[in-house]
Amino acid sequence: QVQLVESGGGSVQPGGSQRLSCAASGSIFNLGTMGWFRQVPGKLRELVASITSGGSNTNYADSVKGRFTISRDNALNTVYLQMNSLKPEDTAVYYCNKVPPIRNYWGQGTQVTVSS
Repeated sequence: QVQLVESGGGSVQPGGSQRLSCAASGSIFNLGTMGWFRQVPGKLRELVASITSGGSNTNYADSVKGRFTISRDNALNTVYLQMNSLKPEDTAVYYCNKVPPIRNYWGQGTQVTVSS
């Protein structure tokens, strides 16, 4: 079973940047399309960005389009999320998983807090 470990979260001021990493215990290429999800208390977990296995195609939620960039390094079995121009509404716990997600692959996530 693949384990996914998210890191890179923390506190940042509005307008700032942060880079999240998702390290897999196995081959992410074999997992296919990967995505970053986020969740705030009381709301459903939402997909914010996805990337195909070779990295040629990406998709973003409208709320993050133009500010977030997803990428992957299959050799390092790692998926990244570069977040720029952060807003308070980006505050959430961020997770990575396959798209569509597999329940057993959810990790602990990494908290991102955007506040002045």
